[in-house]
Amino acid sequence: MTVYSRDIVPLSAARARFSELVDEARAGDDKIITKNGEAYVAVIDIKKLEYFQQLDLQQQEREKAQDVLRGLEDVEAGRVLTERAFKLSLKKRLARLKAKK
Repeated sequence: MTVYSRDIVPLSAARARFSELVDEARAGDDKIITKNGEAYVAVIDIKKLEYFQQLDLQQQEREKAQDVLRGLEDVEAGRVLTERAFKLSLKKRLARLKAKK
């Protein structure tokens, strides 16, 4: 995404030009609103927001699938604990954490 200086607007100016900025964002010119000289929020078209949200959901689904595959690989490789061994390991870790305090 290319950001031009005309698309960076201080919050004080955005208040006065909000309707105009919204129309420009709707037309495809994303706006970055700054506060105290730093990027604060963006004004973008709703279709672009929905597209970004969909991309984010797809990425989350890919990450979940990768986690499942890693889990299956661990099972196949024998890198698993019984419930009893897991609980014992967890108790030992908690005891070490408490001892550090």
